[in-house]
Amino acid sequence: MITYEDQMNLFGLISKKISKDVECYAFGGTAMLFYGYKEETKDVDLVFEKEEGRKEFIKAIEEIGYRLWTPFDIYVPEKLRDKYKPMVFKFGDGRFDLFIKKIFRTLISPSMKEDLFAVHDFKDKHNLRVKALRKEHIVLLKAVTERKNDFEDIRTIVEKEKNFDWQYFIDEVIWQTMHGDSWVLFDAEKMLGELKKYVFVEQKYINQLYQVEKEENKEKLAKKKK
Repeated sequence: MITYEDQMNLFGLISKKISKDVECYAFGGTAMLFYGYKEETKDVDLVFEKEEGRKEFIKAIEEIGYRLWTPFDIYVPEKLRDKYKPMVFKFGDGRFDLFIKKIFRTLISPSMKEDLFAVHDFKDKHNLRVKALRKEHIVLLKAVTERKNDFEDIRTIVEKEKNFDWQYFIDEVIWQTMHGDSWVLFDAEKMLGELKKYVFVEQKYINQLYQVEKEENKEKLAKKKK
């Protein structure tokens, strides 16, 4: 398991091994450690905008001892067949899940890029910049990855954050749906249906997703008739 101190030391070590500047976005347990939502995580979740950045990062972690690993027991089979599934590297109890451009079918949206929680620079000869996503995006992406303990992490965030912005969350789900993510609507509805057993979520937010789903189905039906 990786603690906050472990994570900071690990990123610092990686910055010493990269031969060019690298930028990435942190979500999942990685971002939760930055927030202080949890004390340790088993995986470091990162998404890169550029393949060259991910390749440079992989080269660095392989020098440390991480090796490519097949995540059959981590993600559901349907998502492992997706073009944008992560490359997973493991060393001891630690694991890196490295995505490129998308988290499965979910894009790095303009709001993800602009509304960051924090930016951490790990500088040596070159700079490793890790951008931590805001809490609403962390919850959304945990609904998308749907791994073991992801739902428990969602509960932790929502229960700790009394100012969780549900409208912001819903707006992001709708934006992703409108930009081609065919899974995010189902993932969000499934997560909210379970979350309502533990946390109060106003029905008006869920109704917005139902309305989008209704419009999507109507559009698909119209296309079939053509």
